[in-house]
Amino acid sequence: MHPEGIHIVSTGTALPGPPVDNSALARRFGASDQWEEWIQLFIGTATRHLSVDLDTGERRNSLADLAELAGRRALDSASLAPEDIDLLVMGTATPDRLLPTTASVVAERLGIDDLPVFQLQSGCTGAFQALSTAHQLLGTGAYRRALVLGGELNEKYFDLGQDFGAMRPEQLINYVLFGDGAGAAVLAADPEGARAVVRHSSVRLTGLGRPAGQILEWFGPADRTSDRIPAVEDYKEIEASVPRMSREILDRLLSDLRWTPEDVHYVMPPQLSGRMTRKVLEALALPGAQEISCVVRTGNTGNATPFFQLEQALDLMSPGDRALGISVESSKWIRAGLAIERV
Repeated sequence: MHPEGIHIVSTGTALPGPPVDNSALARRFGASDQWEEWIQLFIGTATRHLSVDLDTGERRNSLADLAELAGRRALDSASLAPEDIDLLVMGTATPDRLLPTTASVVAERLGIDDLPVFQLQSGCTGAFQALSTAHQLLGTGAYRRALVLGGELNEKYFDLGQDFGAMRPEQLINYVLFGDGAGAAVLAADPEGARAVVRHSSVRLTGLGRPAGQILEWFGPADRTSDRIPAVEDYKEIEASVPRMSREILDRLLSDLRWTPEDVHYVMPPQLSGRMTRKVLEALALPGAQEISCVVRTGNTGNATPFFQLEQALDLMSPGDRALGISVESSKWIRAGLAIERV
């Protein structure tokens, strides 16, 4: 049974550098005007923020840099000191290193010590996994406050020397879909200062027997010259599966909560791209719920995205309003959901 009465106290987010529009991407990679039009028509994302300077190739931020900033903003917003946190959980698919974990590095930078720290390696549902883990652990009564983090540094999979004309579509799409960023939230068992209560959280693996829809390779010293493609998206399968799976998550959330569609005031849909968001919203069929989206502006920031959505939702929601967050991870087809209510 999911614990009740776990509260969201604050959020914080961080983006690197100025927004990079489609024209800037096209110019950097020597692409044609038709390529820019293809992004707008088939992807629907206008800008994204990158930790790498496209002109010089210089990396300006690490994931730890962005997560530290987001975490500090969440703590400051909640008027909390590092010693007020007794649990830290982070979700990411792109940690700075295998070891030490990015979560541990961020904890040290924030001055947080002598507490459980977890880093969950996962794709788009990693933030939901981190939130759900904190939700469950706080519900045991063993902890008071948790700092939950999520973020990505997708640019490490960009090869700025690539010949775009020679790239396969499943490689090319990664250059236009993704952006970098990080987010954070403070969850607490005590309602003091809370902005919303978590009514439900769920994560379910549903990929038995299904090929992976997204693959990110890791190369070690023994195979660093491998000819494997570092990042691959089966975008056609993702496009077919994500709207349907989003609807399945919605139906499960409504059933578990005993809510009706009319009870949902805000919806935070999966944020693969602007075009995919429209398809997902059509499948969800929640005409009375206001969409909370950021992907057109930020690009797909993976595990940072739900925190950008939460930040927006908490600013918009009035007391009694309810919001649902939905996430689908295509790497091995994971479904995740989150329900909150404004206090």
